Amino acid sequence: MRTLRIGSHTTLVWSLVVSAALLAGCSRDPQVLKKRHYDKGMSYMQRAKYREADIEFYNAIQIDPKYAEAHYGLAQSLLKQNDWMHAYQELMRTVEFAPTNWNAQLDIANLLLAAHKLPDARDRAEIILKDNPDNAAAEVILSNVDAMQGDAAKSLAEAQKAIEMAPTRSASYLNVAIIQEHAKDFAGAEQNLKKSLELDPKNLTTTLALAEFYERQKRWPDAEQQFQAAIALDPKKPVSRATLAQLYLIEGKKDAAEQSLREAKSALGDNPAGYRLLGDFYLAQGQPDKALAEFASLHSEHPKDSNVANTYSELLIGQNKLDDATKVVDATLKNSPSDTGALIFRAEILERQGKAQDAVHILEPVVKNNPDNAVAHYQMGVAYAAVANYGQAGTEWGEAVRLRPNMLEARRALAVLAMRKNDTATLLQSSEAMIRIAPRMPEGYIFHARALFAQGNQAGAEADLKKVIEIAPQSPAGYAQMGELRTAQKRPDEAAKFYAQALEHDPSSVEGLTGLVNVNLARKEPAKALKTVQDQIALVPANSRFYVLLGEVELKNQNSTEAEKAFEKATEIDKNNVQAFMMLANVQASRGSVDQAIGEYQRALQANPRDSRLDVALGELFETKGQWQQAQDLYQSALQIQPDYAVAANNLAYLMLEHGGNVNVAFTLAQTARRGMPDLPNSADTLGWAYYHQGVYNAAIDLFQEAIKADAKNPTYHYHLGMSYEKANNYAMAKKELEYTLQVSPNYSQAGEIRRVLAESGTKAE
Repeated sequence: MRTLRIGSHTTLVWSLVVSAALLAGCSRDPQVLKKRHYDKGMSYMQRAKYREADIEFYNAIQIDPKYAEAHYGLAQSLLKQNDWMHAYQELMRTVEFAPTNWNAQLDIANLLLAAHKLPDARDRAEIILKDNPDNAAAEVILSNVDAMQGDAAKSLAEAQKAIEMAPTRSASYLNVAIIQEHAKDFAGAEQNLKKSLELDPKNLTTTLALAEFYERQKRWPDAEQQFQAAIALDPKKPVSRATLAQLYLIEGKKDAAEQSLREAKSALGDNPAGYRLLGDFYLAQGQPDKALAEFASLHSEHPKDSNVANTYSELLIGQNKLDDATKVVDATLKNSPSDTGALIFRAEILERQGKAQDAVHILEPVVKNNPDNAVAHYQMGVAYAAVANYGQAGTEWGEAVRLRPNMLEARRALAVLAMRKNDTATLLQSSEAMIRIAPRMPEGYIFHARALFAQGNQAGAEADLKKVIEIAPQSPAGYAQMGELRTAQKRPDEAAKFYAQALEHDPSSVEGLTGLVNVNLARKEPAKALKTVQDQIALVPANSRFYVLLGEVELKNQNSTEAEKAFEKATEIDKNNVQAFMMLANVQASRGSVDQAIGEYQRALQANPRDSRLDVALGELFETKGQWQQAQDLYQSALQIQPDYAVAANNLAYLMLEHGGNVNVAFTLAQTARRGMPDLPNSADTLGWAYYHQGVYNAAIDLFQEAIKADAKNPTYHYHLGMSYEKANNYAMAKKELEYTLQVSPNYSQAGEIRRVLAESGTKAE
């Protein structure tokens, strides 16, 4: 017995060893391995785990590149993921290795049809029908090709033939119904939709098709019943719930739509496409506060959903809640440092915080790594514009619309830039694109009207503005713009009526009130202009810009004390109203209170540190006090914010030339000023003075002569011209210009220098 037990044990061990060896041999068999990967892929497909399925199918193909079944499985997975291009490639490989895989051939034909490659789709369908003359699906493809080519009769005949081939095939009846509805045979379409659903009662596509048919027929109860049936068929499908909400909106049942999406959120809490529906609804309905609250809730529930986080960030930025937006963006980037959306939002936050150059630095690698991202290019354009690099801004916005022609924000930015540059052709092109993209939005028509008016087409401009009023009769924009048109046409009575209408529709309309006041002033009615502003302020007491307008009218009425009060009130209401601060400081400086004006500018800079206008204005005040170093620092600060700011460049260049600065740097700055202000005599004078200091006297003389043509009695221009003539050895002209300087300004700051030069020039002339 002992021997027997030993023998049995030995036999068992041997059996296990043999089995292990056999298994090991099987695991190394390529045919077994590829089938194992294929089977795993199909298992993942059944559970809708398409990414995992992709990996298994790829593994199988790596073992056997000609494994047609794996190529087809991978194609099906890619189709489920809407990756049409790669799916097409895998389908073509499938039929390369298995030409009689008719399902793959059908899939190829359908992709060709969707891509509008109609001859290729027809050829593929005919290949299928040659070997499978009763293939109804291929016959349907022929029907669809003919429908898309406009041959309705042939299309219908082929669709009906498909039914004859396979009378129990549900999809064929659906295809006939679509053709019949297009031909306005609504009774026939409904009959075939019902027949399709009768053959396949659980088909979600047909159920939704019947619901949408009823919706188009405005048979609201029938449509709602079918949408509810679709939801019952597959409660986890977002599309059924979204289309039901859309039906409610069409019926004007906004509350019902909102409630249905609340139910969708509850039912689809694990599906991003489902739990976003309510928030996206609020966005589409123009309810930013509700959208913000909803996405705040979603972000709390799904903190790792970067799409939710980015939408939440965008909403926070839109409401200028930059600190909160920064926290959300930082959290997203902590989890995913290269998240493109989050990086774009970080740049936008920085730009809004006045750190546009930092925004540019963030966006440069984003655009480089994502050259096809239109939003990145658009935001880069915004950042460039904020640092006054308008040429590069225009390039980025142009790239954005090339990538996404219907990007309204980029089109709008290009239109504004075109207005800034007086580029009528680009303004016309951009506005036409805006109208095409959003024909029910008034802004495109306003830009278009401006372009037409600039071209002298007043009738066309008026037609555009009438369209604005038709589209948005409650908005002040159309009336205010029509007032501007009538003002330009010198029809003040009509202009006043339009401006008044703008204020009736929006008592806060600055354009309406400004236009009405300007009409009063043009009529020499300053008292009426003053009362107009005061009456409107009584209606809207918290409008900072109204107080600026009040101050301007008080100045027109020679009442600087009341003007100062109005400007001060404007700054109290809105500390970011830079115009109000500047007007207030100007009034104070004009009555000799320069230190008080300096204090106002310093207060304004605390609230608006990135507004270069304030640096320049404050610098000019320091110049009046002879504090040129402080002025120079401020001009340099302005140029750091806005490198091509012509006034700052001009002032800094002149100070450097006057106080022993680097002549070459000053010359470069003077050129920048000249480019930015080509028609101003001041920029011609500064550049001429820079040429003088470089010893290029003939070029300097030309520029000073140009400046004097524009401002004949300016003593500085004559002084500079006289000094240049003296250096060029033209002593007679030097004497003439320098003597004229003393004639118009006997106490000129350089009078002593002029007398010295005159004395020396007289000696040289002899």
